[in-house]
Amino acid sequence: MAVEGPFLAAIIARLADPKFNLAAYGIAFAFAVLVEAPVIMLISASTALANDEASFRRLRNFTYVLNGIVTATMVVLLLPPVFDLVMLDVLGLPREVARLTEGALWILLPWPGAIGYRRFYQGILIREGATRLVAYGTVLRLVTMSVTALVLYVFVAPPGVYVGAAALSLGVSIEAIASRWMARGAVHAVCGREPERQLLSYRRIVSFYYPLALTSVIGLAVQPMLTFFMGRAPSPIESLAVYPVVHALSFIFRAMGLSYQEVAIALMGDRFEHVRPLATFAVILGLASSAGLALVGLTPFADVWFETVSGLTTDLARFAIPATIVLIPLPALSVWMSLQRAILVVGRHTRPIGGATLLEVGGVAVVFTILIKATTIPGVTAAVTAFLVGRIAGMSYLIPPCWRIVRAAR
Repeated sequence: MAVEGPFLAAIIARLADPKFNLAAYGIAFAFAVLVEAPVIMLISASTALANDEASFRRLRNFTYVLNGIVTATMVVLLLPPVFDLVMLDVLGLPREVARLTEGALWILLPWPGAIGYRRFYQGILIREGATRLVAYGTVLRLVTMSVTALVLYVFVAPPGVYVGAAALSLGVSIEAIASRWMARGAVHAVCGREPERQLLSYRRIVSFYYPLALTSVIGLAVQPMLTFFMGRAPSPIESLAVYPVVHALSFIFRAMGLSYQEVAIALMGDRFEHVRPLATFAVILGLASSAGLALVGLTPFADVWFETVSGLTTDLARFAIPATIVLIPLPALSVWMSLQRAILVVGRHTRPIGGATLLEVGGVAVVFTILIKATTIPGVTAAVTAFLVGRIAGMSYLIPPCWRIVRAAR
């Protein structure tokens, strides 16, 4: 999945007006991800709670309602008075960037609902041990996205941000349909089990899911917030243009850590009997992931990646490389954060996750404000530095509750 970002950024960088289109792509993607935030944790909910037919059906109904809400939210954001207020008045975007962003968000309208639908069924697949089918769906998404982007690039050549949005929207829609089809056997297995004594009520689903959804919303609000700050920091257009490229590169190495949360939930054990080998694997995976990003950021391969592969100009690459170096510890932190959240989900104690996310976002805002007032570093470097410090603060907050849950269970 992480290949999408660099691939699309490379295509956008090779079409007309790359600076404006890359900036618009980063902003549109940030808002699309923010709108979809409430549905992201459906994969954790279905992995943890879909135990029998009744729980499956109630979780599915919950998913449909949540998908409807996030899609309606996207429509409201695109209403002209709301869009102009957010993009022009609050964010202060140039009108050309705002116009491109608006078109991209309309193209991305199916994105939030499709994400929620496929993550619900991916959770069922993970619960039943059919993780390779999740990978098949991702490959299908990547192929669809790549073909769509290349066809538009070669035969149509619209604004680059529209190419990126169309590729993402169609790719995730196809993956959602494929996930439902591939989950047929897993759904049958879940629905064939003996019902639990305690019925999974909608109130219990909301109580379990609310902290997870709040965590996603608050956490993903960081992207629009960073957009706001970068627009007012030194070198604003350059920072907005290179941020999606840097973010996409780091996501390649963070992706395995983000996936580790559902792996740990499925394998932890009811009494956390497997937490030690899972923690050992997390350390190894985290170090390997950060080493991979360091190999790009700290060697001459950085120039190859940003200029040759990503298609940035030499001037824009000059902004991207220092930001990448700052983010080197992030992949390792992502793995460990996934393990922490898995412990809290298995322990059915999800409230601390929301507190940690609030602390993380608050740390980002405070550190970014200090950096842009006290230094002259470019906005993109200040953004990633603040993001890293905020992540460390949030993870530190989760250490005591994770330790208490594991000790109590054992």
